[in-house]
Parts: sequence; C-alpha cells; structure tokens
Amino acid sequence: MSELASYESFNVEVKDYIAHVQFSRPEKLNTMNKAFWNELPRCMRDIEVNTNARVIVISSTGKHFSAGMDLGVFSDTKSIPMTGDPGRMAENLRRVVLQIQDTVTSLEKVRLPVLAAIHGGCIGGALDLVCAADSRYCTEDAFFTIKETELGMTADVGTLQRLPKLMPEGVVRELAYTGRKFSAQEARNLGFVNAVYPSPEALLDAVMGIASQIAANSPLAVTGCKDMINFTRDHSVEDSLRYMATWQAGMFRPGDMMKTFQAKAQKQQAEYEDLFPVKGLFES
Repeated sequence: MSELASYESFNVEVKDYIAHVQFSRPEKLNTMNKAFWNELPRCMRDIEVNTNARVIVISSTGKHFSAGMDLGVFSDTKSIPMTGDPGRMAENLRRVVLQIQDTVTSLEKVRLPVLAAIHGGCIGGALDLVCAADSRYCTEDAFFTIKETELGMTADVGTLQRLPKLMPEGVVRELAYTGRKFSAQEARNLGFVNAVYPSPEALLDAVMGIASQIAANSPLAVTGCKDMINFTRDHSVEDSLRYMATWQAGMFRPGDMMKTFQAKAQKQQAEYEDLFPVKGLFES
C-alpha cells in the first residue's frame, strides 16, 4: 500500500479496509474552496490506486459538516471571466460548472461505497455532495438546505438531479423553491438519511461500524452492488436486468462463495482478495 497524498481541505486515514476522509477546515465552516474542488476527485482516485480500502467514510470537524461553496470560488476572474464576448463567457462558465459537477460525481464513480456522516449544517454545495454518496447518516442537530435559491441562483451541482431519486419529488420541489431548512428528523422520515444519532461521536462510531460490515464482505460483490444500483437508477428495469446478466456472466466466480461457505462452517470471518488497484492507461 503506497503512501497517500496530503490535502489542504481534508485528512485521510486508511485502517482496516476503511478510508476515512475528514474535512479539516472547521474555522472556515469547511466551506468548499478552490482547493476542495480540485482535491476531492484526486483523493477518490488516490484511495482506489494506492490503498486496500473497501469502503469510504466522509465526515467533518467543527460546528458544521460544511457551509457549502466558498464564494471566493466565483471571484476568480481568471477561471470565470466576467467581461468579454457573452457567448465565450457562457461557454467558459458551462465548462467550469461541468468540472465542478465532476468533483461531486467522483463519489459515484469511485467503485467503493461512500458513507456520509453529517453533523450540524449541510448547506448548499455540501448537500450536492452528500446526495452523491451511497448512504447518509446524521446527528440530531443536523440540518440541510438548498441554499442556492435564497442566494438568487439555481442549484447546479447535482442536488436537483439526485435528490428527487432519494425522496418524494413534491417535497424536493418545495425545498428547492423555498430554500428552507429541513431537519434531521424530517430527513429521516423522508428516507434521505438512514439513521439519526445523538452526537457526532455516536454518529461516527455507528458509521464506522457499518463500514466495517461492508469491508468484511467480498469487495467484488460489493462493487457489483454499487454498479448495479447506480445503473438501475438511470435505466429501465428491463435494461438493468440485461446489464445484470452480462455482469454476472463476466464477473461471477465461485471462489468468494466457497470462501464464505468454508468460513461459516468454521465460524470464522472469510478473508477475501482485494480488487486490483485502479490505474490509468498503461500505468504500472
């Protein structure tokens, strides 16, 4: 296992097949600055390439999970010029938005399950981020808001595309149109979060326990589950069943099942081989 890179926006630790990514700018309410948007996709790739992690947990520090987009991102006139030909400015802004969207989508594209442990405020861009996680858990004091509406813009990084897949559309429309906060209990009742815990410590303990259960399973089976669920969300049942059959024809091998049966017979935990690390084309 290679040494992980260091990051300005978060700390990363890998232990017992769990990669823990923890936002590390509490004094700035863990706002998503320019470094964050560049670092997160690199971090996801770094975990896949250089670690034996089988699941990723994202948590935070300080008072809030994240106050969302750092408005300083939009003050960079080199990246987002505000003068010049309108068509060229629009083409550039579209490209920037697509790049920012790709940062959030990296949580979906990584082949490992991503669990979000949320405390305090999860605001604006942070809500975009956790919508892309596989599962969400939060503290009793957590709250969520599509803040962009109150700021005079339409949320553009994924909330409006993913949230209607996670809770009733009528509720999502209300939350988007009003920009109001919704609480941990409301989020739990709507199925947006899996569970609510009394404190950040209890939250992280519980989520790490769930991550341990995931890590104990065959990593090939788990990544297959993620791939299938993501595909099914965006395709018909018939197309998804056909894709499942093709996946199974190519990926299913009895080795992991035999290890499972043997371990159960011996009342032990099965030990599975890691997946091959993800590499760029022709990288050694």
